[in-house]
Amino acid sequence: MRAILPLLSLSTVAQALYFYIDGSNPKCFFEDLPKDTLVVGHYDAAEYDDNTQQWSKHDGLSIYISVDEVFDNDHRVVSQRGSSSGRFTFSAADAGEHRICFTPSSSSGRQGWLSALSPNGGIKLTLDLAIGETSDIESADKGKMEDISQRVRDLHSRLQDIRREQVFQREREAEFRDQSESTNARVVRWMFIQVLVLGATCAWQLSHLRSFFIKQKLT
Repeated sequence: MRAILPLLSLSTVAQALYFYIDGSNPKCFFEDLPKDTLVVGHYDAAEYDDNTQQWSKHDGLSIYISVDEVFDNDHRVVSQRGSSSGRFTFSAADAGEHRICFTPSSSSGRQGWLSALSPNGGIKLTLDLAIGETSDIESADKGKMEDISQRVRDLHSRLQDIRREQVFQREREAEFRDQSESTNARVVRWMFIQVLVLGATCAWQLSHLRSFFIKQKLT
């Protein structure tokens, strides 16, 4: 397994590699990693079907993944069980050799899947390993980031609409206030005119009555 390590290290620029696993026997390889190195792996497992004589995937097929720090008394940093295909990620806490193992299990009920007599073993595992790069994580999260960016843009557009509505309401309020002040000023002027007219009328009537009484007394 150590012989394929140089190729695995180039998996970020080469096609994914695959290998065969006999039954439930773990398949392990070693990788010497510098400190704080990010490792992202994508795997895809298929089981050999004697009836169709093809590799096929099913819900009963699962892969257990473990990563141990060989230099630190086999301290386990990854212990993950997934379906027939999935992804695992870890960062090297310290520089040293790491052992990466894949252990398959199947509930298909086939009689010969545990036997090494199956062609090239019972499980075919395709592995794409990216070491020391975050491009895989960024590409996987790109869709989420775009969705969040779109939501932010939508929210910004809604805020702009609300702001425009608020400006429009303020303008209408100012217009209504001006109209109200103008109407109130007209009402006050009209009331003042009415008071003047009534005052003039009363003065004229008093003057007329006074003249009338004076004339009546003289006669």
